[in-house]
Amino acid sequence: MATQVSTTVDGHRHSLFLRTAVTLQTLTIFLQAVSAGLLLTSAYGETLHGVGARVMYGATMLYVLAAVLAWKPGGGSLRPVWHASGFLALVSAQVLLGIAHVPSLHVPLGVLMFGLSVLALVPRQTPTHTPDHRGDHGALT
Repeated sequence: MATQVSTTVDGHRHSLFLRTAVTLQTLTIFLQAVSAGLLLTSAYGETLHGVGARVMYGATMLYVLAAVLAWKPGGGSLRPVWHASGFLALVSAQVLLGIAHVPSLHVPLGVLMFGLSVLALVPRQTPTHTPDHRGDHGALT
């Protein structure tokens, strides 16, 4: 019995860590959009955007770590690991496009990444069976 309670607490802890990592990632992507605007209007925007890119990459690696911890020891789903790994690939492409100065792909990919990160924050609803309240289990009389 004590093992079940411990597993539930650890699973909740890993789930909270995963949610925190996704929130941090989403926030850093949003701040990258802000620093991209500063990049166009101020002298320090380029420095801020470069530092932000490193922080965002670190936040995405933290997301991968949190997903693995929620999956393996916590006994959770493998789906967040796939999502986090795919996101790490997108962030890697984003960094390469930024270094290569390809804004025609860099900007839309950033918008896509922000949208996907926000979607990762939305709690998933699992469909449940709703009882039939018509009486006689829906039979017509």
